[in-house]
Amino acid sequence: MTTTVRIPESWPTTEDEARAIQDELRPRVVLDEPGPPPGTGHVTGVDVAYDDERDVVAAAAVVLDAATLDVVAASTAVGRISFPYVPGLLAFREIPTVLAALADLPCPPGLVVCDGYGLAHPVRFGLASHLGVLTGLPTIGVAKNPFTFTYADPAPARGSSSPLLAGDEEVGRALRTQQGVKPVYVSVGHRVDLDTACAHVLRLTPRYRLPESTRLADARCRRALREAPGG
Repeated sequence: MTTTVRIPESWPTTEDEARAIQDELRPRVVLDEPGPPPGTGHVTGVDVAYDDERDVVAAAAVVLDAATLDVVAASTAVGRISFPYVPGLLAFREIPTVLAALADLPCPPGLVVCDGYGLAHPVRFGLASHLGVLTGLPTIGVAKNPFTFTYADPAPARGSSSPLLAGDEEVGRALRTQQGVKPVYVSVGHRVDLDTACAHVLRLTPRYRLPESTRLADARCRRALREAPGG
């Protein structure tokens, strides 16, 4: 079943409004909790797909057993795109549908893994942090590219990592999830520390570069987008 989502009436419509919300919510990010131990409870991947021509966005949430990586539950949601494309404000395009997908799950999501950024964000408040503050859930961001940040190439072995840097500030880690394969870029979202976040990502990548949670959520949201009517 796919939920149809309406844009909230109070949703920001301008860059200034969105940035003001980021400034208001950012101090609520919790950075002093280790987070759930890797391999325990549930891990939920969330991902989003867009069709700008039809003005449609689809989100998926896929719950895995953290020990076995078996799928426990899944849900999808579709709606109109809720904000224009602005670098640094992508969360405002995604959050209404992601929240709806999470709300439709029949079980607790546990740790939420976002296809994107947490602290590794220009104002240290990417999707993973934003979603974590709104839901209270522990969240991490796992991105495919380093955005505007710098890093030294990790050693070729699986599990090797190097700091993802904004000047001298470590905002995340470049993490090698498979031997000799391009790293992913892990950052804390909310209620998880960076060591724990990286340990979760390694458990979620037994075969491929990207976490199983992300791969499965990506497939489901793309299917929901193909099947969705026009905006």
